[in-house]
Amino acid sequence: MAVEEQDYSNGAQERGQRRPRVQKNVTRAIASDICADVFPVGSFLPRENDLCERYGVSRTVIRETLKVLESKGMVRGRSRVGTIVCNKDEWNILDSQVLEWIGERIFEFDLLNCVLEARRAIEPAAAEFAAERATVQEIADLERAWQAMRDGERDVVGFTDADVAFHTCLLKASHNQVFLQLVGIIQAALSSRCMPPMKLPNVVTKQSISMANWSRHCVCATRRGRATVPRACWILPPATSSLP
Repeated sequence: MAVEEQDYSNGAQERGQRRPRVQKNVTRAIASDICADVFPVGSFLPRENDLCERYGVSRTVIRETLKVLESKGMVRGRSRVGTIVCNKDEWNILDSQVLEWIGERIFEFDLLNCVLEARRAIEPAAAEFAAERATVQEIADLERAWQAMRDGERDVVGFTDADVAFHTCLLKASHNQVFLQLVGIIQAALSSRCMPPMKLPNVVTKQSISMANWSRHCVCATRRGRATVPRACWILPPATSSLP
């Protein structure tokens, strides 16, 4: 209780300005500890008073923090029992904050492969829509991103940046609001290719050459407004397609 009095004894203005920042920092700290298995899946978090002492904040902040974590599927409160860390399958990994907290541990979720599978399902349709709906500027942006992919085929970081840009341009050019909601998650997963241990030049180079070729076809068809191209032509290459 002394901590709570110390945190909130400086007036309404300070409460309005400082409390959200304090809560955000504590939420990130507890979430990061959960991701780092300081609090393993299936275990109970320490009691409120112990969390207050550990993170140096009030019980009010801890309670609000646990509500945020519960809304993201990371913990679940049990009446008269405590707060348990949920299985990772229950975490909302499509949430940008959760992705930030997971950080380099993203590989434990096999998220990159899952996102590549999603791209194979979504981007061909997005390309068809873009061929019908893209503006002149969006087509120019697509072409610029493809050229960057082509030029960065053997540079993991450069190619990934260009691939993210192309993916973003393509989904925007589709003018489909649902597709647009997927931009953040796919960006985060693609960017994970640049983290250890994903810097595998041989595999990424094979994938990048296939993706660059597919992207070139996509740009050409979009530029011509060819929405009637047979669907088989829009299929993305396998994630690890081999070189001829």
